[in-house]
Amino acid sequence: MKWLAIGFIELFRGTSLLVQLFWLFYVLPLPPFNITLTPYVVAIIGLGLHIGAYGAEILRGAILAVPKGQTEAAIIAEYFSPLQCFTHVVLPQAIIHAIPPGTNLLIELLKNTSLVSLITLSDLTFRAGQLDQLTGNTLQIMGLTLLFYFVMAQILVAGDAPG
Repeated sequence: MKWLAIGFIELFRGTSLLVQLFWLFYVLPLPPFNITLTPYVVAIIGLGLHIGAYGAEILRGAILAVPKGQTEAAIIAEYFSPLQCFTHVVLPQAIIHAIPPGTNLLIELLKNTSLVSLITLSDLTFRAGQLDQLTGNTLQIMGLTLLFYFVMAQILVAGDAPG
């Protein structure tokens, strides 16, 4: 089971999200798979698998960041079972460690949504491109698009602020 998790994480962290989306959208419908998914489903699965692999590593790192003495003390002094030790001692501390990189991952997810326009799904970047083609106001439209992404990222960062 461990090797399967490692393989999943390394596959989705080690390959481009764009290639993953293209593979899901253009390769799965071909034989021998013959699986056709809507662009929306491809976007959800592709982004979910890609971000999930990074999220798994964030959680693993956060759990490893909890000092071993914490778990030893909980098991010895409090008579916790390993499961109780994990849920009552390790996990609360690991979540604190995972918040900053988790916020960065959410920002990365936000920015990666722009790639779904390449599998015919209409997102902010796709709509900005359409507006640009209609009006020719590239500087203003792409500047506003940049500003929208920045504001959305700042909202995510504000949720990470202590206090």
